[in-house]
Amino acid sequence: MRTRAIRAMAAVAALAALAAAEAPALAHHSTAMFDFNTTIEITGTVQDFQWTNPHTWTNVTVEGGTAAGVYGLEGMSPNYLARNGWTKRTLKPGDKITVEVHPLKDGRKGGFMLSAKLADGTVLYNLPRRPE
Repeated sequence: MRTRAIRAMAAVAALAALAAAEAPALAHHSTAMFDFNTTIEITGTVQDFQWTNPHTWTNVTVEGGTAAGVYGLEGMSPNYLARNGWTKRTLKPGDKITVEVHPLKDGRKGGFMLSAKLADGTVLYNLPRRPE
């Protein structure tokens, strides 16, 4: 009886270790919510810029017209953006920016940020530049 209990506990421990090893792969989310066939441009004011893993996040307030509202924009990881010239201080609350975005498929105000054009004309890319 005692041997059975030890074997059962060992099996449970092995399954728990296997599940823990798989967790990172299961935790990563999809990009299926973004319309990668459509690109829109929005101009607004940075509400906040979150330099966090696994992805950065920017909230941009757009005023006037049918586009008015707060847009939640997902970006690449801080590590990736740092290699493209970004820092945690690149976007600050109150900055005026123009961003290119792959919008959300469901029509909500948000999407995946492709690039950000700062007030001084500097353009920073979130994804690798496409050949023109």
